[in-house]
Amino acid sequence: MSNFARSPRRLLGAIGAATMLCTMVTAVPAGAAPGESSTPGAGTCKTSDDPQFNGWTTYEELGPKLERIEKNSSGRVDVEVVGQSALGRDLYTARVGTGDRVLLVQSAIHGNERTGTEALLGILQKLGSSNDAETQRALEGVTLVAMPMVNPDGGELNRRTNVMSWNDVESLFPQLEGTQPAWYHRPSNGGVNLPGFDLNRDFNADLDYVPQPGDLPGLQEDAGFFLAPESRTIRDVYVDLQQEFGEVDAVVDLHHMGRCDQQTGGEQDGKYISVALDYPPLGVNDGAAYQEDWPLLDQDKSRRYALAVADGIKDSYGSQSPLAAVGRYFHPAEREYAGQGRSAFALNGSATVLFEVRGQSDDFGQKMKGMLVQTVQTGLESLVDSMATGEVDSLDGDDFFDYPDYGWDQTAD
Repeated sequence: MSNFARSPRRLLGAIGAATMLCTMVTAVPAGAAPGESSTPGAGTCKTSDDPQFNGWTTYEELGPKLERIEKNSSGRVDVEVVGQSALGRDLYTARVGTGDRVLLVQSAIHGNERTGTEALLGILQKLGSSNDAETQRALEGVTLVAMPMVNPDGGELNRRTNVMSWNDVESLFPQLEGTQPAWYHRPSNGGVNLPGFDLNRDFNADLDYVPQPGDLPGLQEDAGFFLAPESRTIRDVYVDLQQEFGEVDAVVDLHHMGRCDQQTGGEQDGKYISVALDYPPLGVNDGAAYQEDWPLLDQDKSRRYALAVADGIKDSYGSQSPLAAVGRYFHPAEREYAGQGRSAFALNGSATVLFEVRGQSDDFGQKMKGMLVQTVQTGLESLVDSMATGEVDSLDGDDFFDYPDYGWDQTAD
């Protein structure tokens, strides 16, 4: 297992196997337990007032699992420690494939959103050891760089934010001493009285940006400030790939929606959405206000990549399977979050796609967990194959709008 020179730490610990449940969810019959759906054909949607967070890959397990995948790949998979979290935990990349097209995928930037971590481990294991034609096509056509757990501190606390005080920020950036905290810095989160950042607001399209006191505290629709080491590490990985390949074709961000929503319209009308997809939320007219300063922005490209994911899931399972219950994520025309990573990287020319699976990790039963992990893995594999074959380039981005939403884009008659 190799390391960047700036992070000369070695992985230690027992070897663990990367496993993934692949059990499909079934409809809950009448008389279902409290917190579960009894809608015919809707599938399980379990929530809990006393959530448990068992069965997911922990930070302590992640390193050994990645090491095992790397060892068994006979040189295909290269795992590196690329940085440390605010509390000093290692941040990993796992790279596989030698193609000219580059896909960067990050997971668990919100620490309690874990399906992406499991899906990425499954993909890395498959690409590292399989020899079927599709795998060979992927390896030759695409370079996949996975960051399976970019907020391990939040993950260990089963919460959204990382763990970092404003005093820590001022120590790192003395020019900010005495300023108001950034708007996305929280004094506590997830029932834990420790401060931290919503890391998915800490990005800036100016990849060389240095925090300035006059920019703080900022507004929700503004760019972020690269204040946390986790977001700076993600940026550094992206910049390194830009310098190596000339461009990063696509960036995928794996999340959870945090609620259970039913599709409005489409072939599974009334059934629960399993995965909602989105392109960058950059305000009205597809981010027209950004185009002059960021001419590489291509919203249609992002929609083509999202469409490749959605079509691949549906084609894999059939339009009526609960695994294929795919829709569009909340995206009214005016929604604007320039500080999200997917927005910042899109402004630099990458297609960016958001995955949002329904529910939170600590609400999942085993069947729901297996279904949603499987759906995410299939969506990512479909995107990789579409990139490898070039099919993603010939799609019509407007076809993305044919997928249903969950009621947010409906108007009364």
